[in-house]
Amino acid sequence: MVALSRALFGTLDEAEILHLAMGHVAAAGPYSAEAGYLKVGGELVPSPRDGRIPASAVSRKVRELAGKDGSLTVRGRPWGRALGLRGPEGLHGYLVVTSRSRPTEAQQVLLATLVRHTAAALSVAFALRRRRDDALELLRLKDERTALQRQLISVVAELGFERAVHALMADVAASGGGEGAVTRALHRLTGLPALVEDRFGRLRSWAGPSRPVPYPEPDPVRQDEMLHALARQAGPVRVRDRLVTLIRPHGDILGVLALVDARDEADEHTVLALGHAAVSLTLELAHLRSLAEVELRLHRELVDDLLAGADEASAYARAGAVGYDLHRSHYVVVAQWANRAADDAFAQAVGRSASGVGMRALLTRRSDHVVLIAGDRPHARALYEALAQETGTRSGTIGVSGPCDSVDEIPHRYQEAQRALEARRHSRDRYGTSFFDELGLYRILGPGNDYRELETFVQEWLGQLIDYDSRHHASLVETLSRYFDCGGNYDETAESLAIHRSTLRYRLQRIRDISGYDLANVEDRLNLQVATRVWKIVLGGPG
Repeated sequence: MVALSRALFGTLDEAEILHLAMGHVAAAGPYSAEAGYLKVGGELVPSPRDGRIPASAVSRKVRELAGKDGSLTVRGRPWGRALGLRGPEGLHGYLVVTSRSRPTEAQQVLLATLVRHTAAALSVAFALRRRRDDALELLRLKDERTALQRQLISVVAELGFERAVHALMADVAASGGGEGAVTRALHRLTGLPALVEDRFGRLRSWAGPSRPVPYPEPDPVRQDEMLHALARQAGPVRVRDRLVTLIRPHGDILGVLALVDARDEADEHTVLALGHAAVSLTLELAHLRSLAEVELRLHRELVDDLLAGADEASAYARAGAVGYDLHRSHYVVVAQWANRAADDAFAQAVGRSASGVGMRALLTRRSDHVVLIAGDRPHARALYEALAQETGTRSGTIGVSGPCDSVDEIPHRYQEAQRALEARRHSRDRYGTSFFDELGLYRILGPGNDYRELETFVQEWLGQLIDYDSRHHASLVETLSRYFDCGGNYDETAESLAIHRSTLRYRLQRIRDISGYDLANVEDRLNLQVATRVWKIVLGGPG
């Protein structure tokens, strides 16, 4: 195996690596290499051995495996497997192995080791091939850029470079092609990779080679420092390996346009093209921002009306007009961050964070918090973590209401979300997300509770027992109430109910089984005791 490993890593030809592995399969056990496949251009291509092409049935079965390992049948061979050759970047191919008899565990371990070594050698070979291809592509692009520069010099000589650039950018703007069209045109003009980032450093568009995948996560502090430095300069500025200019209509920074110039090859023509592209892009982004502000205003007006109690028919129609389905169940979410005013910037941060975690929501803001009406129950931590990263601080609190199935419930659910937020803010762990339906006893404490909330609380904690008593003419709730009244003393409880101590034990066990709550758990015991008191005193007990 050591010798084979050296041979595998000693060649850079993928087909040769596969043939070496196929030739050494028999050394690992009673195996025979039936076929080998390499992934080329997204397709599995058979690699002939000794001039033999794999049977079509074998090839069909391998493709049906869709990248997974699997068994297959070959005539005269009772055991057969198609084994994927995988590397860090995915599937490289397959090795199809059969056996005259079922291999032992040790033989299967040897075969698995051979497959791993083969896959690793293929990963190295593919990586080196890509590196060679990238080098050739860079050489080709350099030649292409050289040719383009000669062409541009010719244009300058005939019509003037500035006029040509201006005309191209004017055509892009007139066509409504957007950011992608601008960056593609700039790349064609300069031969350098062109990109657009929003003001927070997130990539919006890239044209040209060498795009980083994944794109680096921005550092908010460094991004702000760069924007302030650019704002103090007139025209494009070199920032490390990039030539960067601001997109700033009316002094408000919307993003940056940049050229990647690692070799410092930009000349006055490149700077001129970048300037004209920035002007074209400024108009495009300003238009998009105007549309976004109109949409945001419509969202806010709708949410404000829903929180105040909107007409149902009108609410459904307006929500449909902005692309939100109010007919489904939804939740009210409030977000508040310490030392952070609930201004437009914070509202936009909440909106981006919600969108980033897949939440479809309407949004508005109040004096000290932002309100979302979301189509799905938020994840316990996802929105909080996204917003903490967006704001650069974890000192924030989020409250989530119970599910809301109709428009007229939204004002009440808004109060629930606020109470969930306040309960979290006044707890020991004040930062994070709290759900109203997980507050337990706190749901009926403090301002805002009502008779319906008491009923809901009792139904949550005693509902199954009440239903059981009703169906079976039993008295489990009364037994539980008497048990708490007697301080959990078995003898006193049994005497007050005029039943035997063993009967009481049986009933308490039935209460545990039916309700799912543990009388030994402090939290469950407290909520159950309060629920029995509310059931008996406020709601009037049975019936």
